[in-house]
Amino acid sequence: MTTRPNNIYICRECIPSRPFKTCKGLAEHFKNQHQDPSDGENESDVDRVRFAYRTHPKLTASPCDRDGNFLDPTAPPSLPDSTEPPAHSSRTWHPFQDRIEFEFAHLHFVEAQSPNGIINRALDLWAANAIKSKGMTPPWKSAKELYAAIDNIREGKVMWKVFTVKYNGPLPRGIPPKWMTDKYHICTRDAKEVIDTQLKSEHFKDQFNYRPYKQFENGKRRFSNLMSGTWVWNQADIISEDPQTHGAMLVPIVLGSDKTTVSVATGHQEYHSGYISPGNLTNQARCAHKNGILLYVFLPIPKANRQERRRIEYQRFVCQLYHESLTLSLNPLKPGMTTPEIVQCPDRHYRRAIYELGPYIADYPEQVLLAGIVQNWCPKCFAKSKDLDNNDTDAHLCTRIITESMIRIWDPGILWDEYGIREDFVPFTYNFPRADIHQLISPDLLHQIIKGTFKDHLVTWVNEFILLRHGTRKGEKIIDDIDRRLAAVPSFPGIRRFPTGRDFKQWTGNDSKALMKIYIPAIQGYVTKDITRSLRTFMNFTFLVQQNSLLADEVDEIHQKWIIFKDYRQEFIKTGVRESISLPRQHSMGHFADGIRKFGAPCGLDSSIMESKHIEACKKPWQQSSRVDPLPQMLVNISRMERLKALYLKLDRCHMLDGSVADYTLRLQQGALETSVFDDRDIEVEGDSEDDEEKNDMGPSVGPKVLSSIKLAKTRIYGYPTQAHQLQAVMNNIYPTFLVCIQRFIHDHIHSSIVPASTLPDDGLPAFSGRVHIFHSAVARFYAPSDLCGAGGMYRERIHSNPSWNNGRGHFDTILVEVGETDEAEVPTMKGMVPARVLRFLSMEYEARTYQCAFIHWFTPITSAPDEVTGMWVVRREMVNGMPLLAVIPLDVVVRGVHLIPEYGNAVIPEDFDHNASLDAFESYYVNRYSDHHMFDLLK
Repeated sequence: MTTRPNNIYICRECIPSRPFKTCKGLAEHFKNQHQDPSDGENESDVDRVRFAYRTHPKLTASPCDRDGNFLDPTAPPSLPDSTEPPAHSSRTWHPFQDRIEFEFAHLHFVEAQSPNGIINRALDLWAANAIKSKGMTPPWKSAKELYAAIDNIREGKVMWKVFTVKYNGPLPRGIPPKWMTDKYHICTRDAKEVIDTQLKSEHFKDQFNYRPYKQFENGKRRFSNLMSGTWVWNQADIISEDPQTHGAMLVPIVLGSDKTTVSVATGHQEYHSGYISPGNLTNQARCAHKNGILLYVFLPIPKANRQERRRIEYQRFVCQLYHESLTLSLNPLKPGMTTPEIVQCPDRHYRRAIYELGPYIADYPEQVLLAGIVQNWCPKCFAKSKDLDNNDTDAHLCTRIITESMIRIWDPGILWDEYGIREDFVPFTYNFPRADIHQLISPDLLHQIIKGTFKDHLVTWVNEFILLRHGTRKGEKIIDDIDRRLAAVPSFPGIRRFPTGRDFKQWTGNDSKALMKIYIPAIQGYVTKDITRSLRTFMNFTFLVQQNSLLADEVDEIHQKWIIFKDYRQEFIKTGVRESISLPRQHSMGHFADGIRKFGAPCGLDSSIMESKHIEACKKPWQQSSRVDPLPQMLVNISRMERLKALYLKLDRCHMLDGSVADYTLRLQQGALETSVFDDRDIEVEGDSEDDEEKNDMGPSVGPKVLSSIKLAKTRIYGYPTQAHQLQAVMNNIYPTFLVCIQRFIHDHIHSSIVPASTLPDDGLPAFSGRVHIFHSAVARFYAPSDLCGAGGMYRERIHSNPSWNNGRGHFDTILVEVGETDEAEVPTMKGMVPARVLRFLSMEYEARTYQCAFIHWFTPITSAPDEVTGMWVVRREMVNGMPLLAVIPLDVVVRGVHLIPEYGNAVIPEDFDHNASLDAFESYYVNRYSDHHMFDLLK
């Protein structure tokens, strides 16, 4: 149970449950089950509680009025501005007159991103139609007038400021290099205004943590969002030493920066963008919501030739410019780091906020620049650069205090060579209270683990091993066969296909993530067992750290996986691929366990969040520019884009964008729309509607948290007969036992006979002559919060059983079927489950009842345990006398879809092999436990 700042109590064991306003209201619910641990001082109190929260006792985020005076805990939130016009009125659309004008602007500027000529032509067509029909003339004569209207939008108005700086050090004799005389522009927005905009966004109402908290399950700490970590709690303890901060709300400031290239053809046009986010947001909100992380600065990028880039003066200037730019852009937040400032929160309450520089998201080159260290050294500890992962070395963690002491004592050359410390510039964190950059650098899943360790290291080393072991000619043939194996992997929702293998030039983070899921079976047989084990251990590590919530035991397991991985990767040294392994990105894996304890689950602080923002923050605005001095144009485009998006969110919250434009306009003219203010309505969390789910194969699912469920598609296939005997005649050439399987289902599952149907002759089975409807797909829903899921943590995937897929070979997916406890010696299972291939989905009527079923071909595990080398179960098609073992099963025993990858063995894949035939062409298959996080947990 947890006490929230507005006196809301929630039962964590019964999520989702309705909130209670008083502890008394929970008395009956918690009788003999729970005790509120926040009343105790010792963590041992939580041992008696299965699910429990303890919130910080002093930084309580108590509501206050606009002047900072604390209110009664039961006080209602602030009312909306009385001048706010009612929904559906013309004033609500300001500066537009109605939905037609707004949708026109949003379509051309945000969705289509039309150039001026296209907008002018669309306006001309609008004007011509108005002349012909004597209708409404367009409100703008040109694109220029449309842009002026967008600039008048009140929402999302955070202006850009441009500061000019230049080198002010000593100049050499003669003509100085260009970088010394150039002027550099720091384009920044007021960081406090950006944070305040995010804090008061009502779309985060249910995705916001007001107080640092400790979460426990059965007495063990759980780490999830940033506010659940030890760092936030410790900083709250330090801040609360000042009595003036008591009752305030701690707002950690999550920062991130990364360079991105918007054009290669025009001289590698780069931009160095910085992003900001309040740490109170949940991981899901920061990852998935449009405004969870926002652009707030463009950092300058000095340019110089190769010779100048080697000069110490240039390198020092680049570092100084970088840190001074960060200091300048974050200065608006500095007063609020010591004196609380009044902010409005998503629940519409005002609170006294105390800011704190929080975790910094960056890839390794950026971490080097941030921490003031030498390349190839660790930004978080003093491990030697040439021996980062020596098992006998217990390197001390870097801290600001230790670094300052060393700089005062040691010579700069010794610091550089022996400790990897640079003393020729000061990190920006020195300008802010309580900030220590060594402690603030967060784990980075994308660049350190997925792109760095997997793609750049392990995949490269595997290829080098093959070439070293087999020689160049034969090795290249093997690598080509591995690519064909990757191309032969059966389709599955969420598994990206590699039609030409991994041999392509432009890699994205998503490409690397997709390859990881299918790579181990592809190399099996071509590498040593310990190389496969190293990849298996690495994959287990990766899937563990990608979870959105981890228990303390799982954090310890992550560190153990890192230790085991270090042992197995020695195989690359033994086989001659590497002379040694001392790589900062792999070394960072050893800091992940500590980072999780400090900052919560790494998925909420991953640089992939910034990678996705680059598109709308840099690349699209650049494409809309004229390419001549593009940055000022980009700033204007970014401002306009965010204003339109902010107005869109407001209108959507007021249900003013429901339905089509034509339907809305008709209902408005008929007076069928209410004109009341919608601020008190519940805000819908982003996610697909049920209609959208029906169109897509996978993605977030709407609805409450449930373990798993499956239902047939909304529409049956009308090309099949509905009478059983007629349908059997159609199916006879392919599945002659189809009707017999239905009769066996009736005998075993409906009549519940003690005698199994498999022991009876066909003529001893119950007769069936009812109606049967055929479906070509079903939708499975399951709880998968570690994936990009819906508000309740639910995820969905579509399971296909289509005999004519894209006018070609049939597409019959595989599923996991729950069979319960069996004698593992006789019938091996995977934790009480076995795979099967769906041949048809069907709905049949029997004795006035309808039964939803699946017609399947059974697979069976070869052994009762996973393969010792790959860590995956191996299964094969179940055959009886050379014929497939088929059955009809109830739909409710289907757990979800499952991905099978062929066990290729010694087979060489033909170049023209069709991946659609994979599930028919091989004798055995690996059960892919890495297809998604839910499957990883299910078969863990």
